[in-house]
Formats: sequence, C-alpha cells, structure tokens
Amino acid sequence: MSTVIEQPVEARLVAAAPRMPSIPATLRYDRRDPFAVVMTFPAPATLEGVEVCWTFSRELLSAGLQGSEGHGDVRVRPYGYDRTVLEFHAPEGTAIVHVRSGEIRRFLAAADELVPVGLEHLQLDLDHDLAELMRDAC
Repeated sequence: MSTVIEQPVEARLVAAAPRMPSIPATLRYDRRDPFAVVMTFPAPATLEGVEVCWTFSRELLSAGLQGSEGHGDVRVRPYGYDRTVLEFHAPEGTAIVHVRSGEIRRFLAAADELVPVGLEHLQLDLDHDLAELMRDAC
C-alpha cells in the first residue's frame, strides 16, 4: 500500500477582479507525517514564480468543512453549498482560494483509509526521532 496520497484539486483564487481564475493545486497526505496535509500551488500561480507549499493539520482541514477554523497562517471555513474557503496568510499578503468541498471530502476519506483519524500516533517512530535529535545534539 502506498504511503502517500496526492489529489489534484481546482482552486479558485478570490481576487479584486470580478473573474476568479482557476488554479491547479494539489493536496498531499503522507503517512510518515500523519497529522499534516500539504497544499501545493504551482509556480505559474504564485507571485514569486516558484512552487509554494502550505502545511497544516488534517484536523484543521476536516473541521473547516463544518465551521470556521484556524487562527494562524491557515484558516478554513465553509462557503455556500459546496465550497470551502482556505486562507493563507504570509508577510507578503493573504491568498484566499475556494475549493469544492466534495474534493476535500474525497481527499480526507482517502487519507482516513490510509491512516484512520485517531490512530495517527501509531505511524510515529518516537524512539527513532528522539535518537536522531540526540545524535545531532552531540
């Protein structure tokens, strides 16, 4: 069984202009980092012209389907019938995108098949990670 799930999603950038262009983005889940989700935007869709990745908790993404969640750099909330708003806050500014909630639900269901919610801790090798930290400290 694969340890990584990648799902392309269509994100719609909310901008001052009346037109909301679509941006191809990718949601990624890796069982080696079982609490995290990564959303990647390709270089042509960013102001810097480089691929941009945002890492945030799977729990935040899931909870944001039901109500407004997040107080930091990433915030998630439902919008209308089948849209979810993701806000990404950085020193350079804020990007706000809409993603179909159904796409997010499919992604979360696939992640749950890989690592069920509540069992993420079983994927961690704390002894190995601690040994790596201690090795670097010496």
